[in-house]
Amino acid sequence: MPLVQITLARGRSPEQLAALGAAVTAAVEESIGAARETVRVVVNECEPEHWFVGGESLADLRASGRR
Repeated sequence: MPLVQITLARGRSPEQLAALGAAVTAAVEESIGAARETVRVVVNECEPEHWFVGGESLADLRASGRR
């Protein structure tokens, strides 16, 4: 049973997350021949204040328009 874990910064809509889950499931099914019903996708959302790029939080980068 394939398990795919994805970590994203919080801020996407439920519809976007559902589309991501469906697309990743389809990709796993197609690429390795896994039965669709055996594919598991877990999305972990992280607060932008807890995500750092080059030592700066994603929240600060977003606020400054650099991300």
